[in-house]
Amino acid sequence: MDGNRRFASQLGLDQESGHTEGRKKLEDMLDWCTDLDIEILTVYAFSTENFKRESKEVQHLMELFKKNFRKAAEDERVHEKEIKINAIGNVEKLPNDVREAIHFAEEKTEDYDNYFFNIAVGYGGREEIIQGIRKIAEKVKTGELDVEDIDEKVFAERLYTSDFPDPDLILRTSGEERISNFLLWQSAYSELYFTDVYWPGFRKIDFLRAIRSYQDRHRRKGK
Repeated sequence: MDGNRRFASQLGLDQESGHTEGRKKLEDMLDWCTDLDIEILTVYAFSTENFKRESKEVQHLMELFKKNFRKAAEDERVHEKEIKINAIGNVEKLPNDVREAIHFAEEKTEDYDNYFFNIAVGYGGREEIIQGIRKIAEKVKTGELDVEDIDEKVFAERLYTSDFPDPDLILRTSGEERISNFLLWQSAYSELYFTDVYWPGFRKIDFLRAIRSYQDRHRRKGK
Protein backbone atom coordinates (compact mmCIF):
# COMPACT_ATOMS: atom_id res chain seq x y z
CA MET A 1 0.00 0.00 0.00
CA ASP A 2 2.46 2.61 -1.26
CA GLY A 3 2.10 6.35 -1.75
CA ASN A 4 0.50 7.71 1.43
CA ARG A 5 3.10 10.42 1.90
CA ARG A 6 3.19 11.47 -1.75
CA PHE A 7 -0.61 11.56 -1.82
CA ALA A 8 -0.58 13.90 1.17
CA SER A 9 2.15 16.09 -0.32
CA GLN A 10 0.22 16.40 -3.57
CA LEU A 11 -2.75 17.78 -1.64
CA GLY A 12 -0.69 20.00 0.65
CA LEU A 13 -1.38 17.80 3.70
CA ASP A 14 1.02 16.52 6.34
CA GLN A 15 2.34 12.95 6.30
CA GLU A 16 0.10 11.88 9.17
CA SER A 17 -2.98 12.81 7.14
CA GLY A 18 -1.71 10.68 4.28
CA HIS A 19 -1.40 7.64 6.54
CA THR A 20 -4.86 8.28 7.99
CA GLU A 21 -6.36 8.38 4.50
CA GLY A 22 -4.49 5.19 3.67
CA ARG A 23 -6.06 3.49 6.66
CA LYS A 24 -9.53 4.45 5.43
CA LYS A 25 -8.74 3.00 2.00
CA LEU A 26 -7.78 -0.29 3.61
CA GLU A 27 -11.31 -0.66 4.95
CA ASP A 28 -12.58 -0.23 1.39
CA MET A 29 -10.17 -2.85 0.11
CA LEU A 30 -11.35 -5.38 2.68
CA ASP A 31 -14.95 -4.80 1.57
CA TRP A 32 -14.02 -5.16 -2.11
CA CYS A 33 -12.27 -8.46 -1.44
CA THR A 34 -15.16 -9.98 0.48
CA ASP A 35 -17.60 -8.74 -2.18
CA LEU A 36 -15.58 -10.68 -4.78
CA ASP A 37 -15.19 -13.64 -2.41
CA ILE A 38 -11.41 -13.28 -2.30
CA GLU A 39 -10.68 -15.34 0.78
CA ILE A 40 -7.20 -14.12 1.72
CA LEU A 41 -5.97 -10.52 1.78
CA THR A 42 -2.44 -9.77 2.95
CA VAL A 43 -1.37 -6.13 3.18
CA TYR A 44 2.08 -4.64 3.73
CA ALA A 45 1.43 -2.08 6.45
CA PHE A 46 4.84 -1.48 8.05
CA SER A 47 8.21 -2.87 7.04
CA THR A 48 11.31 -3.46 9.13
CA GLU A 49 12.89 -0.57 7.20
CA ASN A 50 10.06 1.78 8.23
CA PHE A 51 11.45 1.85 11.77
CA LYS A 52 14.19 4.11 10.37
CA ARG A 53 11.73 6.89 9.52
CA GLU A 54 11.39 10.01 11.65
CA SER A 55 10.22 9.18 15.17
CA LYS A 56 7.14 11.42 14.86
CA GLU A 57 5.91 9.52 11.80
CA VAL A 58 6.65 6.12 13.34
CA GLN A 59 4.83 7.11 16.52
CA HIS A 60 1.78 8.20 14.50
CA LEU A 61 1.76 4.91 12.62
CA MET A 62 1.97 2.95 15.87
CA GLU A 63 -1.01 4.89 17.20
CA LEU A 64 -2.93 4.04 14.03
CA PHE A 65 -2.07 0.35 14.41
CA LYS A 66 -3.13 0.33 18.05
CA LYS A 67 -6.48 1.99 17.33
CA ASN A 68 -7.26 0.08 14.17
CA PHE A 69 -6.48 -3.44 15.34
CA ARG A 70 -8.94 -2.81 18.16
CA LYS A 71 -11.42 -1.13 15.83
CA ALA A 72 -11.25 -4.04 13.38
CA ALA A 73 -11.82 -6.54 16.20
CA GLU A 74 -15.06 -4.77 17.12
CA ASP A 75 -16.26 -4.07 13.58
CA GLU A 76 -19.65 -5.66 12.92
CA ARG A 77 -18.63 -6.46 9.33
CA VAL A 78 -15.68 -8.53 10.56
CA HIS A 79 -17.93 -10.67 12.73
CA GLU A 80 -20.78 -10.83 10.24
CA LYS A 81 -18.46 -12.07 7.48
CA GLU A 82 -16.32 -14.10 9.91
CA ILE A 83 -12.96 -12.58 8.99
CA LYS A 84 -9.94 -13.85 10.87
CA ILE A 85 -7.34 -11.16 11.60
CA ASN A 86 -3.66 -12.08 11.74
CA ALA A 87 -0.52 -10.01 12.18
CA ILE A 88 2.54 -11.34 10.38
CA GLY A 89 6.04 -10.09 11.04
CA ASN A 90 8.38 -9.64 13.96
CA VAL A 91 5.73 -8.20 16.28
CA GLU A 92 8.14 -8.35 19.22
CA LYS A 93 9.73 -5.20 17.81
CA LEU A 94 6.46 -3.30 18.20
CA PRO A 95 5.45 -1.27 21.29
CA ASN A 96 3.61 -3.15 24.03
CA ASP A 97 0.29 -1.38 23.46
CA VAL A 98 0.38 -2.28 19.75
CA ARG A 99 1.13 -5.93 20.55
CA GLU A 100 -1.77 -5.93 23.02
CA ALA A 101 -4.11 -4.56 20.34
CA ILE A 102 -2.91 -7.24 17.91
CA HIS A 103 -3.53 -9.95 20.47
CA PHE A 104 -7.00 -8.52 21.14
CA ALA A 105 -7.91 -8.62 17.43
CA GLU A 106 -6.49 -12.08 16.86
CA GLU A 107 -8.23 -13.49 19.93
CA LYS A 108 -11.58 -11.92 19.00
CA THR A 109 -11.49 -13.50 15.53
CA GLU A 110 -9.54 -16.70 16.14
CA ASP A 111 -12.49 -19.01 15.45
CA TYR A 112 -13.36 -17.52 12.04
CA ASP A 113 -12.36 -19.10 8.76
CA ASN A 114 -14.52 -17.58 6.00
CA TYR A 115 -11.95 -14.90 5.18
CA PHE A 116 -8.42 -14.13 6.32
CA PHE A 117 -7.03 -10.61 6.74
CA ASN A 118 -3.26 -10.68 7.21
CA ILE A 119 -1.53 -7.46 8.20
CA ALA A 120 2.24 -7.46 7.70
CA VAL A 121 3.60 -5.15 10.39
CA GLY A 122 7.23 -5.09 11.47
CA TYR A 123 7.69 -7.36 8.46
CA GLY A 124 10.70 -7.94 6.20
CA GLY A 125 10.94 -10.70 3.64
CA ARG A 126 14.68 -11.24 4.07
CA GLU A 127 14.36 -11.29 7.85
CA GLU A 128 11.53 -13.82 7.55
CA ILE A 129 13.76 -16.10 5.44
CA ILE A 130 16.69 -15.76 7.87
CA GLN A 131 14.43 -16.61 10.81
CA GLY A 132 13.18 -19.65 8.92
CA ILE A 133 16.76 -20.79 8.34
CA ARG A 134 17.55 -20.34 12.03
CA LYS A 135 14.54 -22.43 13.06
CA ILE A 136 15.59 -25.24 10.74
CA ALA A 137 19.22 -25.02 11.89
CA GLU A 138 18.08 -25.36 15.49
CA LYS A 139 16.06 -28.47 14.63
CA VAL A 140 19.08 -29.97 12.87
CA LYS A 141 21.33 -29.05 15.80
CA THR A 142 19.06 -30.82 18.30
CA GLY A 143 18.69 -33.85 16.05
CA GLU A 144 14.96 -33.30 15.45
CA LEU A 145 15.50 -32.86 11.72
CA ASP A 146 17.89 -34.46 9.24
CA VAL A 147 19.56 -32.26 6.65
CA GLU A 148 18.37 -34.64 3.91
CA ASP A 149 14.76 -33.97 4.92
CA ILE A 150 14.93 -30.23 4.28
CA ASP A 151 12.81 -29.27 1.28
CA GLU A 152 10.53 -26.43 0.19
CA LYS A 153 7.64 -27.69 2.30
CA VAL A 154 9.79 -27.94 5.45
CA PHE A 155 11.10 -24.42 4.90
CA ALA A 156 7.69 -22.90 4.11
CA GLU A 157 6.36 -24.29 7.39
CA ARG A 158 8.81 -22.01 9.23
CA LEU A 159 7.53 -18.80 7.62
CA TYR A 160 5.00 -16.34 9.05
CA THR A 161 2.56 -17.44 6.34
CA SER A 162 2.84 -21.16 7.04
CA ASP A 163 -0.95 -21.50 7.36
CA PHE A 164 -1.65 -19.92 3.96
CA PRO A 165 -1.09 -20.69 0.28
CA ASP A 166 1.27 -18.51 -1.72
CA PRO A 167 -0.38 -15.36 -3.14
CA ASP A 168 -1.94 -15.51 -6.60
CA LEU A 169 -1.62 -11.77 -7.19
CA ILE A 170 0.61 -9.08 -5.71
CA LEU A 171 -0.60 -5.55 -6.35
CA ARG A 172 1.51 -2.45 -5.67
CA THR A 173 0.32 1.12 -5.90
CA SER A 174 2.18 4.43 -6.46
CA GLY A 175 4.13 3.65 -9.64
CA GLU A 176 7.03 1.76 -8.07
CA GLU A 177 7.68 -1.49 -9.92
CA ARG A 178 9.32 -3.68 -7.30
CA ILE A 179 8.08 -5.77 -4.37
CA SER A 180 10.41 -4.19 -1.79
CA ASN A 181 11.10 -7.10 0.56
CA PHE A 182 7.48 -8.30 0.61
CA LEU A 183 6.77 -12.06 0.66
CA LEU A 184 10.02 -12.83 -1.17
CA TRP A 185 9.77 -16.60 -0.86
CA GLN A 186 6.00 -16.77 -1.29
CA SER A 187 5.87 -14.59 -4.43
CA ALA A 188 8.05 -16.85 -6.59
CA TYR A 189 5.15 -17.65 -8.93
CA SER A 190 2.74 -14.82 -8.13
CA GLU A 191 1.37 -12.53 -10.80
CA LEU A 192 2.56 -8.95 -10.28
CA TYR A 193 0.48 -5.85 -11.00
CA PHE A 194 1.70 -2.27 -10.68
CA THR A 195 -0.36 0.91 -10.88
CA ASP A 196 0.74 4.54 -10.66
CA VAL A 197 -2.20 5.48 -8.41
CA TYR A 198 -1.23 6.44 -4.85
CA TRP A 199 -2.75 4.13 -2.26
CA PRO A 200 -5.21 6.60 -0.64
CA GLY A 201 -6.52 7.47 -4.11
CA PHE A 202 -6.94 3.84 -5.17
CA ARG A 203 -10.51 3.23 -6.37
CA LYS A 204 -12.63 0.15 -6.81
CA ILE A 205 -12.33 0.51 -10.59
CA ASP A 206 -8.54 0.40 -10.19
CA PHE A 207 -8.86 -2.78 -8.15
CA LEU A 208 -11.17 -4.39 -10.71
CA ARG A 209 -8.65 -3.57 -13.46
CA ALA A 210 -6.00 -5.45 -11.50
CA ILE A 211 -8.32 -8.43 -11.10
CA ARG A 212 -9.20 -8.36 -14.81
CA SER A 213 -5.51 -8.27 -15.72
CA TYR A 214 -4.91 -11.29 -13.50
CA GLN A 215 -7.83 -13.17 -15.08
CA ASP A 216 -6.64 -12.34 -18.61
CA ARG A 217 -3.15 -13.70 -17.85
CA HIS A 218 -4.63 -16.97 -16.65
CA ARG A 219 -6.91 -17.24 -19.69
CA ARG A 220 -3.84 -16.86 -21.96
CA LYS A 221 -1.98 -19.52 -19.98
CA GLY A 222 -4.94 -21.86 -20.37
CA LYS A 223 -5.03 -21.59 -24.17
